[in-house]
Amino acid sequence: MTGQDLDPRTPVIVGAGQSSERLGEPGYRRSSPVDLAAAAVREALGDTGADPAALAEAVDTVAGVRQFETSSPGAPAPLGRSTNFPRSVARRVGADPARAILEVTGGQGPQHLVNELAATIAGGACDVALIFGAEAISTVRHFAGAPDRPDFSETVDGDLEDRGYGLTGMVSRLQAAHGLTGAPSQYALFDNARRARLKQSREEYAAGMGALFAPFTRVAAANPHAAAPTVRTAEELVTPTERNRMIAEPYTRYVVAREKVNQGAAVLLMSVAAARRLGVPEDRWVFLPGHADLRDRDLLDRADLSTGLAAIMAVQHALEVAGIGVADLLTIDLYSCFPIAVSNICDGLGLSADDPRGLTVTGGLPFFGGAGNDYSMHAIAETVQRLREAPGSYGLVGANGGLLNKYSAGVYSTTPGDWRPDRSATLQAEIDSWPTVEQTVQADGWGTIETYTVKHRRGGDRVGIVVGRLEADGRRFLARTADSDGGMLDLLSTGEPIGRRVYVRSFAAGNRVTTGDARMDELFPPRPAVLRDDYENVLVRRDGHVLEVTINRPEVRNSLHPMANDELDEVFDAYFADPDLWVAIITGAGDKAFSAGNDLIYSASGRPMWVPKNGFAGLTGRRGMHKPVIAAVNGYAMGGGCEIALACHLVVADVTARFALSEVRVGLVAGAGGLVRLPRAIPEKLATEMILTGRRITAAEAAEHGLVNRVVEAGTALEGARALAAEILEASPTSVRTSLRIMEETRGVPDVIDAISRPSAALDGLMVSDDTAEGLTAFVQKRPPRWRNR
Repeated sequence: MTGQDLDPRTPVIVGAGQSSERLGEPGYRRSSPVDLAAAAVREALGDTGADPAALAEAVDTVAGVRQFETSSPGAPAPLGRSTNFPRSVARRVGADPARAILEVTGGQGPQHLVNELAATIAGGACDVALIFGAEAISTVRHFAGAPDRPDFSETVDGDLEDRGYGLTGMVSRLQAAHGLTGAPSQYALFDNARRARLKQSREEYAAGMGALFAPFTRVAAANPHAAAPTVRTAEELVTPTERNRMIAEPYTRYVVAREKVNQGAAVLLMSVAAARRLGVPEDRWVFLPGHADLRDRDLLDRADLSTGLAAIMAVQHALEVAGIGVADLLTIDLYSCFPIAVSNICDGLGLSADDPRGLTVTGGLPFFGGAGNDYSMHAIAETVQRLREAPGSYGLVGANGGLLNKYSAGVYSTTPGDWRPDRSATLQAEIDSWPTVEQTVQADGWGTIETYTVKHRRGGDRVGIVVGRLEADGRRFLARTADSDGGMLDLLSTGEPIGRRVYVRSFAAGNRVTTGDARMDELFPPRPAVLRDDYENVLVRRDGHVLEVTINRPEVRNSLHPMANDELDEVFDAYFADPDLWVAIITGAGDKAFSAGNDLIYSASGRPMWVPKNGFAGLTGRRGMHKPVIAAVNGYAMGGGCEIALACHLVVADVTARFALSEVRVGLVAGAGGLVRLPRAIPEKLATEMILTGRRITAAEAAEHGLVNRVVEAGTALEGARALAAEILEASPTSVRTSLRIMEETRGVPDVIDAISRPSAALDGLMVSDDTAEGLTAFVQKRPPRWRNR
């Protein structure tokens, strides 16, 4: 096919450009990400051989790749940032597009945007698209605290199609609780699993990683845009030294992506009709004959943690669409944030680490630079230039994002050809149908190690992270080592840990793993279920058979942080274990609030967060609450405070009380039981309104709908709860416990007769109890019973 035979809507890349600068070198300008992207766009416009001004004026769509500082909620921007990155860049180069896109987070972004907008052009909904990205992390880090720091703030008007962070599946509370948040530790799980699958020793595998990346350093050393243009040997890359410290086993610093860069890249994409109209010579045209975009299962859902099957499928499908094989490629660039991202594709395609074509055209992320989410834009730009120098050849760009699970692939060529749709949607449906691995959040018992890593902190501290399977049922668990467990850390850092038998136990702050059950007891001696005298956040008072518990944080409206939650959990453990305590009352100090729920100021501080295994306040997730707990609500019961009240058996509220599940107003949900308990406690429509709007209801409204048992005068909630407790104490404590147990046992039985006739060991036990005998005897003798609680 010749250029004259092409469908006029066929998409072609007509321009590619890059920009960069390094601290302290000639020409350094302290450029912002917008400046670097704009410089790359100018290069791309000039690369076309046509009039740059006319090209810029013709652009109808711009798409920007996110910077690190806009890739996650709350990410800092010490030097400021643009409010509309795509339009800031467009304005710099004289473009005024109808559409502006800000892509989701992930290294797949550049190739995905090329694939997507090429299809949009082929479908006639776009004519000229400009795609770009940039990072100035090196400059931002250097000047963050400087008095003469530049100001990168820009406010730009205009529509923006902000696609959001795209972090779903990338971060979870479970992973955060176990320190599995940084990319090195996450990717290390894959590489260690792959090493075990290949049955290689640590030394053999390290040598392989060095051999894989040593050729990358040579490419980077010859690239004028590289951030670290230094040739290194395979041994140098993987040998730990003071400069090349271990980060997360098996990774040293030299084999992970280098984020301190100042780099920008851009490509100009348009229809054949637009290229002809705007005077772009055909020798500048580069086609996209093959393309694919796939997403793998989330990290802990995958059956095999030694590979990324969806990434391999994406590359294979892109080659299939292009109608070529691996042997037909002139150039290859595989996203190289960590060794596994490259070796995974090599495994799938049968490529060797020493392939004479090389596996990178830039030098790779550890050496050229991991330009945030934008690295592959540089790979595309380099590929375009090389293919123009070898007409008729093919080049592959593989772009990885997330946790080895978001992958976009593109095959490029100067050979003319109409647009060919891919079957990514069909393949994605196949991937989505793959079975997931059953997991447990709280793991207890013996298990085996499936994969692992050891994180090395700058001060020399280490922490081990383990993915394993429980022996009892095969469920997958995530756990970490205790800080003082040198034995377990040594197990993970020597020999072959994968397949080894270990012991895991769940705690409020997550699962902990060690070498055995006896060692676990040494590290975490069982906490005695007894009351103490020295709580920091709670006041405790015993009055006969009644335990009064007061949340003592009035300065923050009795909101709860992890330490307060832990103390409440400990107090209620003691209450339920003490046979002389028959009724508990929980209230809040002062007259403003029962509890305002989660301490949002603490949780926003970035400090570690956890909730006891028994739930918020040690109550909302507790099973077997077979002794009554009364909430004495004085003032506001908001969010988690309302959830505490919902978890109690009885509620006494003074007239000032207000109840609300207010989490939606701060971007959260009532996940400590409110979403489940409130619709079961009050009319569903009212519950839904409260949940979706955060509406507050008064004590009177709560009583009307059955959420509250009694409403009392202002300031007398505790006295009212004491009066209710006194009434309960007149009954047999054994009967009270049995009643609560049977109510719990039958709660899920829909048929009333089935529930009534259901066998109950608790009821059988009551019939032969001392309290039943005493109650009947006292009734006959017409005297008050003397309960024995047995």
